[in-house]
Amino acid sequence: MKKTVLITGASSGIGWVTAEYFARNNWNVVATMRHPDKRNIESNENITYLHLDVTDKKSIADAINTAVEQFNKIDVVINNAGYALYGVFEAFEEHQIKKQYETNVFGLINVTQAVLPHFRKMKQGCIINISSMGGIAGFPLYSLYQSTKFAVEGLSESLSYELQNLNIRIKLIEPGVIKTNFYTSSLDEVDAAGISDYSFMESVYKQKNAELGKKGSDPILVAKMIYKAANDKSSRLRYPVGSDAKLLYGLRKILPLDAFRLIIKSVFSKK
Repeated sequence: MKKTVLITGASSGIGWVTAEYFARNNWNVVATMRHPDKRNIESNENITYLHLDVTDKKSIADAINTAVEQFNKIDVVINNAGYALYGVFEAFEEHQIKKQYETNVFGLINVTQAVLPHFRKMKQGCIINISSMGGIAGFPLYSLYQSTKFAVEGLSESLSYELQNLNIRIKLIEPGVIKTNFYTSSLDEVDAAGISDYSFMESVYKQKNAELGKKGSDPILVAKMIYKAANDKSSRLRYPVGSDAKLLYGLRKILPLDAFRLIIKSVFSKK
């Protein structure tokens, strides 16, 4: 019997590449997005496109119910929907901060809570949360975005213990820099207008950010790691993706915190 995966934020980037990869491996794919009507959707017999806004609980319930009605069950949920708020912390406005958390944290919580009753009924399931190497280390100008990923890391680790006796697995995917629209259309940039003390730092870091976006790993590497995690029956929690993420994760594990912070400072102090 074919397995079924539901993916949030599947209109582009990692979400879309992952949907295609699971479909090629003969899974039923429920690719959800806020505006499926606005996307030029490719025909694929293994992919069903549904509306789902992670900040709208009704749309989440409707998508899950439709998927279960059509395929009898959901085996895996991939919490991929999210975006990055980028800029000087002092310049962020309250509505921007709330939107970042409503999507990246509360949206993920909404989807997870909505699918757990189904997984408990099935006595099995897998929830894959897309985190980031920015969920284990903070970088300048990403304070809000990375704080949401730290939240996802803590939530996922706690849930992995809470759900283990119910045969529900929690997995964290931690990509490094990936060549997607993350650094362009998905990046919500905020300028520190009028705060001259940050001008030099902004110009240096934004240039580095643009350079990083061009050198990232192919998103197919993330899709393959997600697929591996979906099929991994072990209790493994974290799956770093890309040489940069694996290096960072390794250093974080073996170095004292102060030594690790010195390395991060040295990287971002280079002009």
